[in-house]
Amino acid sequence: MEYRTGDWRSMRPVWDKNRCVKCGVCFIFCPDAAIHKVEDDYFEADLFYCKGCGICARECITGAIKMVEEE
Repeated sequence: MEYRTGDWRSMRPVWDKNRCVKCGVCFIFCPDAAIHKVEDDYFEADLFYCKGCGICARECITGAIKMVEEE
């Protein structure tokens, strides 16, 4: 990706790995392709590109993703 757009957001996604089942729904639905696999096949957002839209949290089948206010 060429342009970092993460500074636009007011909310950011936070994953609860205890609830995550590694299904990849968040990855599939992210409109900015800002979610990627990390260690042990979990997913997380690249905060340089995540705009904080919350689609990942709404689509998460286990509620493992919560949107929190950006500091």
